[in-house]
Amino acid sequence: MYMILNLFLRVTAFALVLAAAPACAQQYGDKEYQPAVGQEGKDVIWVPTPNELIARMLDMAKLTPKDIHYDLGSGDGRTVIAAAKRGTHSVGVEFNADMVALSNRSAKREGVADKARFIHGDIFKTDFSKATVLTLYLLPSLNLKLRPTILAMQPGTRVVAHAFTMGEWEPDQTATVDSRSAFLWIVPAKVQGSWRMERGGELVLQQTFQKIDGTVGGKPITSASLRGDAIAFSADGRDYSGRVTGDHMEGSVKGGASGTWRATRVK
Repeated sequence: MYMILNLFLRVTAFALVLAAAPACAQQYGDKEYQPAVGQEGKDVIWVPTPNELIARMLDMAKLTPKDIHYDLGSGDGRTVIAAAKRGTHSVGVEFNADMVALSNRSAKREGVADKARFIHGDIFKTDFSKATVLTLYLLPSLNLKLRPTILAMQPGTRVVAHAFTMGEWEPDQTATVDSRSAFLWIVPAKVQGSWRMERGGELVLQQTFQKIDGTVGGKPITSASLRGDAIAFSADGRDYSGRVTGDHMEGSVKGGASGTWRATRVK
């Protein structure tokens, strides 16, 4: 029964991924290696992301030359090369050695070999913690397996996925290009717990990914938002906004006695 279910899941996943493949019979690769759409990989089959969607994904991430970009499961290298052409230092992680060699040749041919680097490795064993932007086109089960690692990354890291989501972690933005979807998440700071306000009172926050709720001095907060390390909420007629840095947060407050505010985590 398990084998039949496993086969069914793989066939279903193949159909979902293949549905997002380019409609034309385009050729990929070069004279040394020609990958085939649908070929087996370590955990997934290979289906390239259309260039138009790649451009949109990088736009969603607001990629700049100051970013460090990693593409997990980089395939023929097209996303890495597209990022490198924007002046970004970009790294692709790919399990197929032939794909890595092809990607290096393509980067050299496109004139971005100095900014595009490809690692022959396993995405679950590769350290990509320094990335400020991640892109991926993986199956939902793999997204969920990666999710704890992604959530442990620096707050504000932008993650953009083609086709598949991160389970109950809702995306911050969704886009569609030629009926293909892309999803953006911004890694939120960890704010769950109790915080001591500098001017007295306690800020208690509950957190589910980027969604927060709680109280200040026992009074409920409203209009709460968390985007990366940027936090904002209202309480008792005052509007708070600020930044979270580890166990500290600080910013400005408007309404009543306007000024600044600071809080330190107590637990």
